[in-house]
Amino acid sequence: MASMTADEKQAEQEYNEALAFLDSLQFHKIKLGLAPMRDFLAKAGNPENQLKIIHVAGTNGKGSVSAGLVSVLREAGFRAGLYTSPHLSSPRERFRINNSFISKADFTRLNQKIRAQLAGDMITYFEFTTALALLWFHEQKVDFAVLETGLGGRIDATNVIHQPLLTIITSISMDHEIYLGDSIEQIASEKAGIIKSGVPIICGNKAEEICSVISAKAEELEAPLFILGRDFDFLPLADNHWDFESTVTGEKFRLDDLHNNKPGLHQAENGSLILTALQLLQQRGIKIQEQEIRRGLLTTAWPGRLEYLELQTQEKSHRFLLDGAHNPAGVASLLDALSSFSFDRLICIWGAMADKNIRDSLNKVAAVADRLILCGIQSERGAKPEAMHAMLDKKKEFRVICISSSEKAMAKAMELATENDLILIAGSLYLIGELRPLLAGELVD
Repeated sequence: MASMTADEKQAEQEYNEALAFLDSLQFHKIKLGLAPMRDFLAKAGNPENQLKIIHVAGTNGKGSVSAGLVSVLREAGFRAGLYTSPHLSSPRERFRINNSFISKADFTRLNQKIRAQLAGDMITYFEFTTALALLWFHEQKVDFAVLETGLGGRIDATNVIHQPLLTIITSISMDHEIYLGDSIEQIASEKAGIIKSGVPIICGNKAEEICSVISAKAEELEAPLFILGRDFDFLPLADNHWDFESTVTGEKFRLDDLHNNKPGLHQAENGSLILTALQLLQQRGIKIQEQEIRRGLLTTAWPGRLEYLELQTQEKSHRFLLDGAHNPAGVASLLDALSSFSFDRLICIWGAMADKNIRDSLNKVAAVADRLILCGIQSERGAKPEAMHAMLDKKKEFRVICISSSEKAMAKAMELATENDLILIAGSLYLIGELRPLLAGELVD
């Protein structure tokens, strides 16, 4: 390999400095309120006001819905920006236009620009990445920008936008209670904070206690509301196919025999939110053909979420399923999707964050695993394997192994697994971020 030139060395050094500065912001605790973001964006010329934004919140599925929307828009010939979190192994994974991640050069340049405009003022990690996304999408002149909230909605940094094209709230369940509240109604209220005056809102929830909160907020802001099960719905078919029905435009609409590229009933639920959003965009004159919708659903790329991989070694081949499910609702969707896979034994590698309520999720996975490997994660927030072992239901008999690191846990799983077994890696996206590069390489160069 040729050695780097002086310019290349300088660019690499500046890129590493940009990464280091961003990483240093993790020590700044989450702040309540949107004032810091609004102040910075005002200095930057309010790039968010020049973008056509689709704003997505929810507990589970918001990343899949966001990625699916971008996939369909790409198939229809548009340039769509996608901002998501967290990343798996590189912060640049958070910023995409269609299938292309932000380049090192653009990441470095915009990082330096934001630091200069801050002039010593401090913002949080997520505020910084949100600002970078908005600046990049604006200068790249994207046709649409799909923004996924990081936490909640009402005081999430992405909620600085004033007038999105539409908003989507995916499935809501208990998660992040320390920040969002300890009841489903409180969490729904935080998510409903993204609803804007007169802007259509799509609700992917059927539970009355959730819909009543969202309906009240939509009524207050005179925002047209479309609810799963009332205004649109999906009808499951065999082999992960499904039909879609809708009356959101005032007329009955139907698409038959749709298919996602990942298994599980929740994929059809997420797909119905995507199709409803597309209907509302088409009402505004944005042309998208049926074949573009079908191709977009089938080609959606969302690594680390129900991602199936195969790895061939000198000794044997291994089959892996990677999923960042970490809360009860996410684990329930994962278990539903497992029924689509054929295997002799399920060998599960589980790592989680200690500040999460992981007991229920862990026991649900343990109940279906033939072998369970509890491992540590390279984070101060990572739960200790022995602490997770103590959370297991002692009434059940598990073949459990505690291992200090994720890499050693994967080596042990590969040692135990036959070619007919399935190795499940789950519990936290941080765990996926550590192991996925070993299986499939880095997402960004």
